[in-house]
Amino acid sequence: MSSQAAVQRDTSVETPTRQELVARARAMIPVLAERAARQDDNRRMLPETMAELKEAGFFRILQPRRWGGYEMEPGTFAEVQMALAEGDASVGWVFGVVGVHSWHLALFDDRAQRDVWGTDSSILIGSPYSPGRAEPADGGYIFNGRWRFSSGSEACDWTFLGGIVSPEKSAGRPFLEADYRTFLLPRKDYTIVDTWHVNGLKGSGSQDIVVTDMFVPSHRTLDFRDVWKMKVPGHAVNDAPLYHFPFVQVFHRAVSNASIGALQGMLDAFLAYGATRVGAMGLATIDDPDALIAAAEAAAGIDEMKLVLHRNFDLLMERTKRGESLTQGEALQFRYQCSSVPDRCVELARPLFKAAGSGGVYTDRAIGRFFNNLMVAAQHGSNNGRGYGRIWGKKLLGQVFDEAGV
Repeated sequence: MSSQAAVQRDTSVETPTRQELVARARAMIPVLAERAARQDDNRRMLPETMAELKEAGFFRILQPRRWGGYEMEPGTFAEVQMALAEGDASVGWVFGVVGVHSWHLALFDDRAQRDVWGTDSSILIGSPYSPGRAEPADGGYIFNGRWRFSSGSEACDWTFLGGIVSPEKSAGRPFLEADYRTFLLPRKDYTIVDTWHVNGLKGSGSQDIVVTDMFVPSHRTLDFRDVWKMKVPGHAVNDAPLYHFPFVQVFHRAVSNASIGALQGMLDAFLAYGATRVGAMGLATIDDPDALIAAAEAAAGIDEMKLVLHRNFDLLMERTKRGESLTQGEALQFRYQCSSVPDRCVELARPLFKAAGSGGVYTDRAIGRFFNNLMVAAQHGSNNGRGYGRIWGKKLLGQVFDEAGV
């Protein structure tokens, strides 16, 4: 089948509504919760779980319509991700990381999109983005490196990898002036190394990736200097407003929103446990003032974080449709509000875990598993709320920044 035939076939796919997709995700919560311990033991996504996510169409939410995708707004993606994380934080995490790559590939040259989706538009892409080393070669680059934290990699046939071209030429220069690119490689060109022995998000299978002297053609790279300017090759074929969103506003949310769902899952587990719990000293959880405040603050925090999430995405879509950008202050504010979510979820989770008492530590209750998942999710480099908060604080106090990348 030719790639053009594949496009014609895929565009006939019926697009579900946002409500239908969220309902499908919520229907999976009990199943994911039941599998969570087994998936942790497996240290990677269970094949049946990945098959069900694909069957439900979740990976098509941000994919272009020309490839059979739904081309929906990031708010729908976030709602699905948070629902999946309520059942199993590892599933919500992997869906966020892998699912957002359909949006990222849409920014690449059309030839790269055809390389991946030309004969099968359901193909998935892994990552990570920390930089390896690339050297120019005729028609492309010779690429080398080792990358950690490739979530869901074993379910993917391609990968995105960060890399700097001739790093010595960029030494001492600002990051936004470096020739930093995303490199796209097929499964045959890299090795997955099983290293994922961790304290949380155990089921995410975030393995290491190794590349040795592989040639990557130029059309399978995307220069981040173009990404920061929001003038990328993919706009020639994917010009919907969705693909004009700032990269960091979409990508960073994909690695923070699972924490909101995981906190909801932990709260639900705590409420179910605490409804009938009486502590060793005879105090019922329903009469424990610290437990009551912990539950109320967690519920309120979840509500507030979701409201901000959707407010920000709605404003982004409104501005993008009008061909307008966020102000620099708004962009920095949104980045802080996104990146601070995981730390805030940990802060709200800690009193819940404490209020669960010694019974909360047992593995037959989900409370402790969710707590560990939240702590590991907060370790991701993009979830650096204090760092982004300092930058926004400088802006609030009058400092002027380069517009690129915000």
